Amino acid sequence: MSESPPWKSPFPQISDCIGVRASAPRGGARAMEAPVQTEMVELVPNGKHSEGLLPVVTPTAGNQRVESPRRSCVEGEGFLQKSPSKEPHFTDFEGKTSFGMSVFNLSNAIMGSGILGLAYAMANTGIILFLFLLTAIALLSSYSIHLLLKSSGIVGIRAYEQLGYRAFGMPGKLAAALAITLQNIGAMSSYLYIIKSELPLVIRAFLNLQDHTSDWYVNGNYLVILVSVIVILPLALMRQLGYLGYSSGFSLSCMVFFLIAVIYKKFHVPCPLPPNSNTTGNVSLTEVIKEEVPLEVETEAAAFCTPSYFTLNIQTAYTIPIMAFAFVCHPEVLPIYTELKDPSKRKMQHISNLSIAVMYVMYFLAALFGYLTFYDGVESELLHTYNKVDPFDVLILCVRVAVLTAVTLTVPIVLFPVRRAIQQMLFQSQEFSWLRHTLIATSLLICINLLVIFAPTILGIFGIIGATSAPCLIFIFPAIFYFRIVPTEKEPARSTPKILALCFAVLGLLLMTMSMSFIIIDWVSGTGHHGGSH
Repeated sequence: MSESPPWKSPFPQISDCIGVRASAPRGGARAMEAPVQTEMVELVPNGKHSEGLLPVVTPTAGNQRVESPRRSCVEGEGFLQKSPSKEPHFTDFEGKTSFGMSVFNLSNAIMGSGILGLAYAMANTGIILFLFLLTAIALLSSYSIHLLLKSSGIVGIRAYEQLGYRAFGMPGKLAAALAITLQNIGAMSSYLYIIKSELPLVIRAFLNLQDHTSDWYVNGNYLVILVSVIVILPLALMRQLGYLGYSSGFSLSCMVFFLIAVIYKKFHVPCPLPPNSNTTGNVSLTEVIKEEVPLEVETEAAAFCTPSYFTLNIQTAYTIPIMAFAFVCHPEVLPIYTELKDPSKRKMQHISNLSIAVMYVMYFLAALFGYLTFYDGVESELLHTYNKVDPFDVLILCVRVAVLTAVTLTVPIVLFPVRRAIQQMLFQSQEFSWLRHTLIATSLLICINLLVIFAPTILGIFGIIGATSAPCLIFIFPAIFYFRIVPTEKEPARSTPKILALCFAVLGLLLMTMSMSFIIIDWVSGTGHHGGSH
């Protein structure tokens, strides 16, 4: 038998650094299941990313391997470099990550700026309806991860986009890459909007500015441009991010700090808020002088400070997109699976379920205590709402500084994979160029800054991204990939698992259509500004 030449994909890859592993099948029974290619994808949402960039491995005679780093991988070279101590097996990457660390990594991938909008979602659904929807989204997210793991196990692929390629060819791969890129752009936009919203409040607190002023250094539009130029752009121009591992853990720690502060403040903020509560920062809010007020005012105050358990209005349309935006982690699941020590689908499913459960509890607590603090007065970005209480509160000021630091350091991390995707799609065969490297980063930041400056609230960002890319990544793509990848010999088209997968995809399509329709109606009717403009 003549020896076949090394296999080489004729198709361009979306991510820069790709590990291709292939080998001659060891027996006819395994020939159908031998993985053709596996890549580590960098395109993931919420500022999180895979840490494994593997060298290309081309099969040679027998089971020998020759590692040949690709020269076209210069963009990601050194970005997340590892020095592997073991040679990868032909079926999988030799993972070293423990169960606990994998739970932390996936929880970190789930957690993002979406937690800041959940209290507003609860205010527009009521506690019971919110709990039902949050539970449903969490369970459906777990089921979609099950579909991804089963699909990847059949074809041996550990990359979201490559599953799309295996299912639908290049259109499937590009569709997955586009959805992930859109999710990343939405994440960057939400982070920059937090800078626009919170940085002026931090500066006012440090300068002890009691009165509102129109000076440029407290104007959010000027500040977000300034931070983008002075801090974010230089970091985005680096060819590697050495602070990467620390930033991810710091971001999760900041959100935990935010949750603790929200719970603590629930018991120290009066309801309703005193009329002059935002004019002084040194008076204890629990020692407000009680004055005689008319009975009608007391009745209105009591009604305002009563929680709602079931609510439906036009703003309810943003609830599912906000929740979907908060739970997107699916492109990160497969890379984490690859780096898992002693990996198995059952073990990875347990990691996913535990991570989703932890985030589910954190999300519900943040939404509940944020809502019970401000009730219907909560804004679409919860942290900004505390400005109504005390602009000079030390605890909230510390939370703001921590969150601002986290999101500022995360934006360049999210920008890296988006730029790599653009370079691979448009300049795949060209050598690295500092000019192109700089122009793409600058263009992305300019576009995102314009979006943030002209967006009236963060609610629009959560709504659009949560109603478009999030349903694709959570519902539609995992289901249709599963339907196409799992062979009919193993599961016929009319089998229960495939019928459930199709129903899952239809559900995602319905949610996307309904959410976008209601959001567009809300924009046309002009009620979108009630989401808490800043």
